[in-house]
Amino acid sequence: MTFQRARSPEQRAERRRSILDTASVMLAEMPVADVTLNELARRVGLAKSNVLRYFDSREAVLLELLHAALQEWLDALRSDLPAAVDSTGPAERAEQLATALGASLRGRPVLCDLLAAQASVLEHNVSPDVAARFKRTSLGDLGTLADLVAGVLPELGEDAVAFAAAALMAAGAVWSHSCPSQAMRAAYEADPSLAVLALPLDETLRTLFAVLLAGLLDRRARGLPAGVPEPWHVVRAHDSTHQHDSAHRHDGTHRRNGTKTQ
Repeated sequence: MTFQRARSPEQRAERRRSILDTASVMLAEMPVADVTLNELARRVGLAKSNVLRYFDSREAVLLELLHAALQEWLDALRSDLPAAVDSTGPAERAEQLATALGASLRGRPVLCDLLAAQASVLEHNVSPDVAARFKRTSLGDLGTLADLVAGVLPELGEDAVAFAAAALMAAGAVWSHSCPSQAMRAAYEADPSLAVLALPLDETLRTLFAVLLAGLLDRRARGLPAGVPEPWHVVRAHDSTHQHDSAHRHDGTHRRNGTKTQ
C-alpha cells in the first residue's frame, strides 16, 4: 500500500483486504489456534488498535476467512461432483459422493481447521452484528451444499439439508481428532496399539458420509425423513443472490485454501 492512513472508502477497503490476505497467509503457515491479533497486526504493519478499526476481533477476521474458504470449496464441488458421482443407482452414487467429499476436504486443511474452531472459538468474542451476518452467510453456504448434494443424489430430497449440516460439523470434528497433539503423538509412538485412535481424515469422513447417506436413503424409502428443525426447511430456498453478492465482495481477497496460495 502506498498510503499510511486510509481516508477514502477505496483505501479502507484495500486495508481491509490486506488484513484478510495476511491472515490467510498466516493460516497457511500455522493452525488457527496460533493465529494471534498481535502477530497479524505486526505483519500488516498496523497497531493492533488500528486492526480493530476494521474488524471486531481476531475471531471476526477468521469468520470471514471461514466463509471465503467455504465458498471456494463449494465452487470446486460444483465443478467436480458431476464427474465424480456418475453411477446409475442411488446406493452407488451415495458411495461415490462420500468418497468425493472426503477426498475434497482432505485437500483443504485450512477449511477443516476453521470448521473445527467455529462453534467453540470463532463464534465467541464477536459482536451480535458480526455474529448475525456470519450466520446469514452460513445459511446460504449450507443451502448451496445441500443443492449440490441433491443435484447428484436427488433421492435424498429435503434430507440433503440434514446431510449438508452434518457433513460440515463432521469435517471439523474429525479434523480435530486427525491432528493429535505432540503429547498424543508421543503416546502413539510409545504404544503403537493406541495409534488406531489417530483417525485418518479422508477415510474417516468417507465412512461417516457413506453411513449417513445410506441411513438417510433407507429412512426416506421407509417414509421416515430426517426431520430437520423447522427453520432448516427454508435453507435451500435461501436467496442465491446473497451468495453471489457475498462472493463478489470477497473476490480477490482470499484465494488460499488447500493447495491454493495467495
